[in-house]
Amino acid sequence: MGNADSDVVFQSYGRCCNNESFFIDFYDRFMGSSAEIRALFANTNMAAQRHLLRNGIMQLVLHARGMSDTKLRALGCSHSRTGFNIRPEWYGLWLDALLATLRQYDPEFDETTALCWRRAIGPGIEVIRGAY
Repeated sequence: MGNADSDVVFQSYGRCCNNESFFIDFYDRFMGSSAEIRALFANTNMAAQRHLLRNGIMQLVLHARGMSDTKLRALGCSHSRTGFNIRPEWYGLWLDALLATLRQYDPEFDETTALCWRRAIGPGIEVIRGAY
């Protein structure tokens, strides 16, 4: 993955992340992908969760731009089987929901942008998933 991917992702995220509806719609989409996932959020303060999501995506973007994986490893630990028990197969649903929501909110989103997102944040997602 080159810097071009992380530049595209950084700009794409910037076009979306200042709109709170982006995060609301992401969670609607993500929770709609599975009854098990929806159940995980049953007693969650969603305003706080959206703030965590905003930061988590930024950590993935920063990792793609060369930042160390320290925060992603900590996130992986908290999401592991001894933490929130976020099963490895759910990360694909998470990424699908993210890309669909980006497509909805980023007016410049296209298939090239989607590929840049996959290449840029895929390694960071694997860091988190690998902690399971």
